[in-house]
Amino acid sequence: MTQMDFAASANTSTRHLSYLETGRSQPSREMVIRLAECLDIPLRERNTLLLSAGYAPAFQERSLAELVAARQAIEQILEAHKPYPAFAIDRHWNIVLSNRAIPQLYVDVAPELLRPPVNAVRLTLHPHGMARRIVNFAEWRRHVIAELKRHIDAKPDLGTEALLAEVTAYPAPPARIAAEAEEGAQRYATPLKIATDAGIVSFLSTTTVFGTPTDVTLSELALEMLFPADTRTAGIVTALTAAASAAAERDGVLVAAR
Repeated sequence: MTQMDFAASANTSTRHLSYLETGRSQPSREMVIRLAECLDIPLRERNTLLLSAGYAPAFQERSLAELVAARQAIEQILEAHKPYPAFAIDRHWNIVLSNRAIPQLYVDVAPELLRPPVNAVRLTLHPHGMARRIVNFAEWRRHVIAELKRHIDAKPDLGTEALLAEVTAYPAPPARIAAEAEEGAQRYATPLKIATDAGIVSFLSTTTVFGTPTDVTLSELALEMLFPADTRTAGIVTALTAAASAAAERDGVLVAAR
């Protein structure tokens, strides 16, 4: 972006913008906010800019528990997505809410990786996590690492950089027999393929964020929802869900009997 383009988008003159850049003029609170909006700077960093200019932060950072209406909306979306997995994750890929669908996906995961806060990246790439069951692990690992790097390039963050360094240092799991080559979903998106006792399930992932958030926490939340990449997966998920429901019902009967 040239100085002229930047000045025009911020509704100011190139002369005034030059004075701000060289320190000959001090920006008003309104100007700091306007410049941050033009550069699409995240809300957390906008607060930092305001503090650097001598102004109070403009955006609150509340816990998800305090954001009652937003939390209820997220929970409704996650529950409505059943029987397929869906999660709300923060800026460091920690899972803050989940619809707890298909528990059979995590049967071989080390208990410490399932203790809160559960990190979605660590959960899939750790050798004691889901990595051993991910059929297309090498492909999925490349996809996740590329996504982490993209986020770091867009907005550097020490937490994300530490997570990237951690997961790239993991040893590769034992090689698995590749799944059958498929036409369809794999041609336009990287699926997540997981081996279960009922067969291989293949999911496509979508990411949803809140529009025009004014709270730092909400601006950094994303909803990750998995959709079946093929009809076989839909059938397996139906069978796994029915089995889990039956097991829960049996456990309830046993508890009541005791």
